[in-house]
Amino acid sequence: MTAFLQSYPEVDLRLEQSDHTISLREEHIDLAIRIGPLPDSSQRARRLGSVRRVVCASPDYLATRGRPEVAEDLDAHDCITFEKVTSADHWLLGTGKARRPVPVHSRMIVNTAETAIEAATAGLGLTRVLSYQVARPVAEGRLEIVLEGEEPEPWPVNLVYGDGLVPQKLRAFIDFAAPRLEAALRPPARP
Repeated sequence: MTAFLQSYPEVDLRLEQSDHTISLREEHIDLAIRIGPLPDSSQRARRLGSVRRVVCASPDYLATRGRPEVAEDLDAHDCITFEKVTSADHWLLGTGKARRPVPVHSRMIVNTAETAIEAATAGLGLTRVLSYQVARPVAEGRLEIVLEGEEPEPWPVNLVYGDGLVPQKLRAFIDFAAPRLEAALRPPARP
């Protein structure tokens, strides 16, 4: 958003951040970034990529408490639950027929991903958040992703906007932001 406004000084912008799906038309919002399957609608969407729901912990926590090898190992660990992504008493893991609720001990329950990530980085336990939310601490070695084979299917990420004519300023934003968001959502290359 900052880079867009710097590139287009004649454009003003209002940003609203919410985890709730809102009506673009009723709220007079031009565009939304939606994570998850899209309902059938007359709105246009541009697919940007996907995000994973990952389980991660600090290297210190894993060195002290051990690395869970299968989802059922989670009940022997302290967990930090971000309630907007998962339940405090079980986490849904696996895909297809292997998808199942796995009991967890939520030592800490929080309502923001930032708090869950901070607690996990401090070594308080394992947390489950979206992959883009922990991209930086994982890249810096402050968190490690575990149980990758137990992750559910990734959620799609889309830009969603109205079904009518697209104003020039909105088209400029879509053309500017979409490639940057696509690059940010692309998984890093494995060594």
